[in-house]
Amino acid sequence: MQDSPRRARTRLLTKALVIPTALALSAVMVAGCGSRDNSSASGSNAKSCVDTSKDTIKIGSLHSLTGTMAISEVTVANSTKLAVDQINAAGGVLGKKIEIVAEDGASDPKTFAEKSEKLISSDCVAAVFGGWTSASRKAMKPKFEQLNSLLFYPVQYEGLEASKNIFYTGATTNQQIVPALDYLKQKGVKSLYLVGSDYVFPQTANREIKAYAAANGIEIKGEDYAPLGSTDFSTIVNKVRNAKADAIFNTLNGDSNVAFFREYHNAGLTAQTMPVVSVSIAEEEVAGIGPQNVTGQLTAWNYYQTVDSPENKAFVTAYKAAYGQNKPTSDPMEAAYTSVFLWKNMVEKAKSFAVADIQKNCGGVSYDAPEGPVTVDGDNHHITKTARIGEIHSDGLIYTVWDSGKPIAPDPFLTSYPWAKGL
Repeated sequence: MQDSPRRARTRLLTKALVIPTALALSAVMVAGCGSRDNSSASGSNAKSCVDTSKDTIKIGSLHSLTGTMAISEVTVANSTKLAVDQINAAGGVLGKKIEIVAEDGASDPKTFAEKSEKLISSDCVAAVFGGWTSASRKAMKPKFEQLNSLLFYPVQYEGLEASKNIFYTGATTNQQIVPALDYLKQKGVKSLYLVGSDYVFPQTANREIKAYAAANGIEIKGEDYAPLGSTDFSTIVNKVRNAKADAIFNTLNGDSNVAFFREYHNAGLTAQTMPVVSVSIAEEEVAGIGPQNVTGQLTAWNYYQTVDSPENKAFVTAYKAAYGQNKPTSDPMEAAYTSVFLWKNMVEKAKSFAVADIQKNCGGVSYDAPEGPVTVDGDNHHITKTARIGEIHSDGLIYTVWDSGKPIAPDPFLTSYPWAKGL
């Protein structure tokens, strides 16, 4: 990723989030989706090549199996396959077994876009499950809208988006970032330092964090970005240490987290002196970083391996049986696993694999997921999710220290928050 001046980056980001034209917006609203970046699908009349005459139905699995994001995405592909295997063992979907067509996004947005088109147009899949970074999602989004297919995106993200061709099964802002900020405020945090990877998710998330901070008396002591995949954090960590903020809000992604926390640890910073709240570090990344470097640090997610429920115990047992007893489960893995079952339930409600039929019938579809019950919002294609703040322990697992008590309805455009106006 090539660095660019902050002002130019802000202009580009603002353009990317601009409200669609009146014509496009009216087309979306007719289709029953949300607003703002809730884009119309120009290819909504495109003829599908999905073959429903056979005993199998194809879906795409598109994740980074190589590159800087592989540390996070390989296990998400595994959990997608686990869900498919379980559904097939129980008889499949509408009497058809699911066949996975797997592709490697290679940690590159352009590759994600190219592979999306291949899966839709050449492999004729009924839906695609994949993506991690917002850059990958935004690269794929036009393909799914133009070719009128469905993407199930399993990772928390910055919000301010909805599409009738995407189902967002990870958290949106009011289900992760806002609860994390509320938690810090309740704990007496008066200042933050923002550290993130240099692409759309951290940049947009930090705009939202700064808006929240301004409205809630929290000072932003500094804001720094590193290129995705960066391994040199000596300068940033030195600035963080000298800023003496009450806490760090971390939106780094991929294996950059390994380098950041090792540098943070080497600089003598601790969870007691300057805690870090991370929104892209789960159990898999903890193992890569080394638990000794992050013990006591906080995370904001909707699921941890340690969630105590029958559904989660069954999920964890099945995953470890398939991939190894030493392999942890994590939030994005659980969201990916859940998304396959939600797709199954949508198809069965619609009695059809057709995109239009699924879009028409998706609202209210639910699933008793490992994280707890989730329900699809038919207007914005996000799902209800329980917010959880967790603390990393020396065993490499994350334990809930606070949760929202019940699933939070998705508000991707933050319309219920006065401080978010103008974002």
